[in-house]
Amino acid sequence: MELEEIIAKVTNFIDNKKIKDLREFLENINSADFPNIFENVEEDKIIIIYRLLSKEKAAEVFVELDHDDQEKLINCLTDTEIKNVMDEIYMDDAVDLIEEMPSNVVKRILSNTKAENRKIINELLKYPDDTAGSLMTTEFIDLKENMCVEDAFEIIRKKALKKETVYNCYVVTVDRKLLGVIDIKDLLIANRQEPIKEIMDTNVVKVHTLEDQEEVARIFDKYDYVALPVVDNENRLVGIITIDDAIDVIQEETLEDFEKMAAIVTTEDRDSYLKTGVFKHAKNRIIWLLVLMISSMLTGGIIENFESAIATLPLLVAFIPMLMDTGGNCGSQASTLIIRGLAMNEISTKDIFKAMWKELRVAIVVGITLAVANFVRIILQYQDFKIAFVVGTTLICTVIMAKLLGCVLPIVAKKIKLDPAIMAAPLITTIVDTLSVLVFFNISTYVFHLS
Repeated sequence: MELEEIIAKVTNFIDNKKIKDLREFLENINSADFPNIFENVEEDKIIIIYRLLSKEKAAEVFVELDHDDQEKLINCLTDTEIKNVMDEIYMDDAVDLIEEMPSNVVKRILSNTKAENRKIINELLKYPDDTAGSLMTTEFIDLKENMCVEDAFEIIRKKALKKETVYNCYVVTVDRKLLGVIDIKDLLIANRQEPIKEIMDTNVVKVHTLEDQEEVARIFDKYDYVALPVVDNENRLVGIITIDDAIDVIQEETLEDFEKMAAIVTTEDRDSYLKTGVFKHAKNRIIWLLVLMISSMLTGGIIENFESAIATLPLLVAFIPMLMDTGGNCGSQASTLIIRGLAMNEISTKDIFKAMWKELRVAIVVGITLAVANFVRIILQYQDFKIAFVVGTTLICTVIMAKLLGCVLPIVAKKIKLDPAIMAAPLITTIVDTLSVLVFFNISTYVFHLS
C-alpha cells in the first residue's frame, strides 16, 4: 500500500472516530513506515495514533522516530506510557535515546525505567562514543558448553522474547569468558542430546569494547554477520552488536566522509537537510570556504607577479582556467579512488609507493593524451607552436602533480591519524591550482623569454 493511501485511511478513521478499525489497521503497518506517516498528519493526530498501538508495537515505532519526534512524543506521554516504552525497547536503543535527549527529558525517562535497566544503561554510557562498547546491547542468548541441544532450546524459548537476536547464541564459562558461538540453524539440525561443546564454533570473530566503530562495520562487511560479540580485557562476553547498528555506523561514517570531502564542518548533532536551519548550514560550510578562499589568494599573487608576462602576451590568460580545472579534476579523481581504497581496506599506508607508481603511470598516459589534444587545437586555432608547446607541457606537469598529490595526501592523512576524507577535492584543487599557474608562467617565461 502506498504512503498516500495509508495516510488517507488513517485520517479517515480518525475523522470518523472509527477507533477499532484504526487500531487493527495500524497493527498491520510496518514500524519503519510510521515516521513518514507522522510527518504527513497533524500533530494532534500523532498522539492518537501512537496511543492506539500495542505496547510492543509502540516501542518498535518509538525507536524508528528521529530524536526530535521522540522528544515531542515523550512530552505528550504519561509516565506509565514512557515506562511501557522503556520496558520494551532494547538497551542499545535506550542508550541512544538518552544520549540525544535534553537533561530534563533524560530525568523523566530514567525515573520511569526499571532500576536494573538503569544500571545497564549507566554501564553502557561509560564507553567512549564511536566505540564497540557504545554500540552494543547486553540482550543476547548465552549457553554453557556442558548443555545439550535440548537444554539450549529450553533456554532460548524462555529468553527469546527479551533478546535482540537469537540467530547466534554464545557459549560462555561460569565467569562469562567467551568459548564459542553457535548458529540457530546448527541447533535445529543437531541431535537433541548432542553436547553444545561438540557443535559450537570455537573460531569466534569478536571485538573489544574499545574497538573503533568503523572497524566494527568493516568486520560486519567482511564476514556478513548478523551479530558480533563484544568482549572486555579478560575475554568476558559483555554484549553483542547487531547488523542494524552496524548499518547505522556505515551510514553515519559515509555521511561524515561526504561532508568532509565537500569541505563541510561535521557536527555531532546532525539533523536532516530540511530540518537543519539556514544559519547552521552556513556555519558548517563557511569555515572551510574561508580557508580555501584565503589559500586561493596565493594563485592570485602568482598571477600578479607575472603581470608583465601577461601584458606582453595576453593570450596566456585564456588558458589558465582550463589548466586549473584539469588539474583539480585529475586530483579529485585520484583522491576519490585512494580514499575509497583506504575505506575498503584495499590500500594501507605501507602501499604509498605502490599507489604513487601506479598514479604516476596513469598521469603520464592521461597527461600526454590531453596535451596532444590541446596541442592540435591550439595549432589549428592560433597557428602558434610555442603556445601549443607551453600549454601541452604544463598540462603534463599539472596532471602528474595532481595525480600524485591526490594519491599521497589521503595516505599521509591516514598515517598521521587524520581522516583521509579531508584531503579531498576542495583542498587538493586549491593546491593544484596554485602549482599549475606557477608551472605555466615559469615555462611561458622561459620559452618566450619574458621578464
